[in-house]
Amino acid sequence: SCDATQLCNCSSMDLDFIPSGLTGKITVLNLSHNKIKHIRSQDLQRTVNLRVLLLQSNEISSIDEDSFRNLGKLELLDLSDNSLAHLSPAWFEQLSSLQHLHLQGNSYRDLGESSPFSSLRNLSSLHLGNLWFSTIRQRNFEGIELLDKLWIDGGNLSQYELGSLKSIQKINHMILTIGSIKVFSAIVKDLLHSVTWLEVRKIELSASAEMQLLAVMSSSSTQKISFKQALLTDATVPEMVSILEDMPKLVEVELIDCRLLGTGQWKTEIQANQSQTLRVLTIEKLSIEKFYLFTDLKSVEGLLSPLTKVTVENTKVFLVPCSLSRHLRSLEYLDLSANLLGDWNLKHSACRGGWPSLQTLNLSQNSLSDLKMTGRSLSHLRNLTLLDISQNNFGDIPDVCEWPKNLKYLNLSGTQIPKVTTCVPATLEVLDVSANKLEEFGLQLPFLKELYLTKNQLKTLPGAAPIPNLVAMSIRRNKLSSFSREEFESFKKMELLDAGDNNFICSCEFLSFIHHQARVAQVLVGWPDQYVCDSPLAVRGA
Repeated sequence: SCDATQLCNCSSMDLDFIPSGLTGKITVLNLSHNKIKHIRSQDLQRTVNLRVLLLQSNEISSIDEDSFRNLGKLELLDLSDNSLAHLSPAWFEQLSSLQHLHLQGNSYRDLGESSPFSSLRNLSSLHLGNLWFSTIRQRNFEGIELLDKLWIDGGNLSQYELGSLKSIQKINHMILTIGSIKVFSAIVKDLLHSVTWLEVRKIELSASAEMQLLAVMSSSSTQKISFKQALLTDATVPEMVSILEDMPKLVEVELIDCRLLGTGQWKTEIQANQSQTLRVLTIEKLSIEKFYLFTDLKSVEGLLSPLTKVTVENTKVFLVPCSLSRHLRSLEYLDLSANLLGDWNLKHSACRGGWPSLQTLNLSQNSLSDLKMTGRSLSHLRNLTLLDISQNNFGDIPDVCEWPKNLKYLNLSGTQIPKVTTCVPATLEVLDVSANKLEEFGLQLPFLKELYLTKNQLKTLPGAAPIPNLVAMSIRRNKLSSFSREEFESFKKMELLDAGDNNFICSCEFLSFIHHQARVAQVLVGWPDQYVCDSPLAVRGA
């Protein structure tokens, strides 16, 4: 099926071959998820204006040498997840415009004796490798000088000839799935000054003896390093920390979906050299099987004091020791979402003198239940302007609360609140109380600019007088049945109103106002598609 935009979508049609009759009008051809086994030289002969060719997830095992010879305008070629046992440089010789090439998930064991990519002068991203990919040779990447992204699936890569990647002068983002620490060390040696962001997947850093091979990383100019699905132990953490601290330009470290075998009883003492450049630490879904024995973090306190942005998400954190919070003197952003922090442990974590520079704090999806205590625990954070405590279970809230005096943004969405009270601070400029049980909203918030009320039970728009500076409001998916010209016009500064997905009663008066007021179309988000009449019966669905 081909449409007027020259896009041909033949995906998932059980095709055994590339269909005939393809013309020069086509710019996007999607043949993915079929049963194509062979690409013949005549199959794409006339598709001279093709920009995108998607052939992933077929059974392709052979391609005629000149199959792509007329595709000089092709920018993206996806041959991933097929059965190619070798790669031929001849396939790519005429693809002078190619920017993105996906070759992963095939069965080739190497890239040949020379470079399959030498004619691809405009290549920006390259994804290659598979379960059988075992060898990279010295000339394999000749012709490539700059890449935005290089992704190598090399879980079973066992042979790497030194110098193979050295010809690439700059790689913005390198993703490397690797099993062999020896091979990883050799690759890093070739890329010391060319990679900006290095992402390492599935590496197992379990033995202290192997860490000597990674000492070469200390000289790397990489600015960001990510470990995904990696394994660390009490023996290897101190040595890894030492290496990262010595990297002269490292700004950001990420640990995503990793495992730590241990309890923080490091086998050697962590040396707090304090990196001069490291500012951002992200830990997401770190699995520590005996996390409840992870008690002493004193050894890492000195390392953390220069950090300005820390995320520790979905990692079973139930407490941040007060002494550690006090060492986080430069911290401006802290995300502790999806953890196990309760009311009393938050009080200890946010102790006096802790997080003195903090501006943004995310505590969503924790075990907080007392809003008054939450506010009081944080009230001394004089620089805090943004607080997200959504998806905690607060229920009823009191009339009076203490808050940081400069708080501007508060997210209370999905917190089981049946009613908002004057507990909500009057300093706010942005308030999100979506997905609660609210039936009304009448708070006096003179500085409020944005109000989010989605998924509640409001039957009318809030009054404009208590929120005179409101610029944007969302009241989607409530029980709103209409609003009058007077209500709408009373919001003098309103620029965006999202009131879609409500059951509107389309009276003559309401329809007349909403269709003939020019400002309505400019202000209503999703107008007119998201605004459907529920009654009377004659206009239902209109």
